[in-house]
Amino acid sequence: MIPRYSRPEMVAIWSPETRFRIWFEIEAHACDALAELGVIPKEAAKTIWEKGGAAQFDVERIDAIEREVKHDVIAFLTHLGEFVGPDARFIHQGMTSSDVLDTCLAVQLSRAADLLIADVDALLAALKRRAFEHKMTPTIGRSHGIHAEPVTFGLKMAEAYAEFSRCRERLVAARREIATCAISGAVGTFANIDPRVEEHVAEAMGLAVEPVSTQVIPRDRHAMFFATLGVVASSIERLAVEIRHLQRSEVYEAEEYFSEGQKGSSAMPHKRNPVLTENLTGLARMVRAYALPAMENVALWHERDISHSSVERMIGPDATVTLDFALARLTGVIDKLLVYPENMRKNLDRLGGLVHSQRVLLALTQKGVSREDAYRLVQRNAMPVWRGEGDFLTLLKADPDVSKALTAQELEEKFDLGYHLKHVDTIFRRVFGEA
Repeated sequence: MIPRYSRPEMVAIWSPETRFRIWFEIEAHACDALAELGVIPKEAAKTIWEKGGAAQFDVERIDAIEREVKHDVIAFLTHLGEFVGPDARFIHQGMTSSDVLDTCLAVQLSRAADLLIADVDALLAALKRRAFEHKMTPTIGRSHGIHAEPVTFGLKMAEAYAEFSRCRERLVAARREIATCAISGAVGTFANIDPRVEEHVAEAMGLAVEPVSTQVIPRDRHAMFFATLGVVASSIERLAVEIRHLQRSEVYEAEEYFSEGQKGSSAMPHKRNPVLTENLTGLARMVRAYALPAMENVALWHERDISHSSVERMIGPDATVTLDFALARLTGVIDKLLVYPENMRKNLDRLGGLVHSQRVLLALTQKGVSREDAYRLVQRNAMPVWRGEGDFLTLLKADPDVSKALTAQELEEKFDLGYHLKHVDTIFRRVFGEA
């Protein structure tokens, strides 16, 4: 993670200070449970909370110890012992390093998921507002990048709202999947620590108990979590690409907000570039890239190896920090997006009425013309218009084969824009509910 694409609250989750504080809480809660079970003195557990809880862990000191012992958890426990004193011998009773590391990672990813869910909620609010603002703003729908039939800009926003609603559901499921605690000791058999300790720590840390941990929490959980982040990133890119297309000079139906004093190009003073949405495309690529190593982490050797460790130290912070930033950036883009209904209407009319071709085709079939003949009649009048040679309605009226089936008035009725928008309310109710 780099400061340019980071926000403080998410970054704080991954700071060494936060990590060591979570490690301490895991160890201290375990001591409470051990004391209740009579494994360690209750006074020792109390001392550990009092002295360790008041401690300001020295990251540089822990790093210095680790350089000697070559083990991060041992380095932390050694430093913690410097605060706690003789009762430190009761810390980490029957536990293994992964009990601390994996449970800590579950806490961090759960907290990160909470922030991401809140980010999506903010984005949904912006999308809903813009959807209703432009509910009936007509614009051209495109397939293959080519003019197809009319839609509304509000429908584009409603579509994005529905998609990010699904993203929210996936994040909630991913949070539930990742939020498990393992305090099961070496190879996960509870040989040297009572399962009740795990239950106590899990409840204290807001986690569920991992049913079976083989010294590590199974990494299929993490794979699902990071894959979900990748899906959310893909949804971000889909909307970002739509905005980038709409901002092209030849289209110019919407554009990113351009602030006073902003400059688009070092060489060309006239430029107003879609830099934020282009940036979102790049960030989405990075978040998706973190999903594959998370999946490769699933296949560990036997009860555990540490091939996953270095991967997660990178992808945990990077994926969540990057996605948090991207969601906030997209929310800002949508909130301030400049929308140009006049240009939408110009583009809608640009093909001389060709967007109504399907209505004419269907009308001809309803008058007894075969579909093949109807298609041929409509297409032979459409192609000259496509080349800029006339107006579609005028050509249709002048075609004797068309006129045999449809009167001029019947043809004109097929060019009603409102016809295409008659079910917008239905779609909005499906997306947003009756309200």
